[in-house]
Amino acid sequence: MAGKTKNYTDDFKKQIVAIRQNGKAAAEIAKEYQIAKSTIVKWTNDYSNIGSFKANDNRTNEENELIRLRKENKQLLMENDILKQAALIMARK
Repeated sequence: MAGKTKNYTDDFKKQIVAIRQNGKAAAEIAKEYQIAKSTIVKWTNDYSNIGSFKANDNRTNEENELIRLRKENKQLLMENDILKQAALIMARK
């Protein structure tokens, strides 16, 4: 069934990164472990740069602030729509 995502443990990811850092090609690892080559490259880059596989740990402060501001903007737009609807209801009365 296409589209199913596999969840790998951090220990498994660390083992794959270690194999990659020891000089084995990502394509070979991908074939051997049936993991996408792009996934192996991403794990290697994430772990080498930050030391973590979690997306939150790999984001810059600006990216985190942008995400927070987008959520806040969405909330404010929703509240604004509710207030507009309430004003229309009150105007009818």
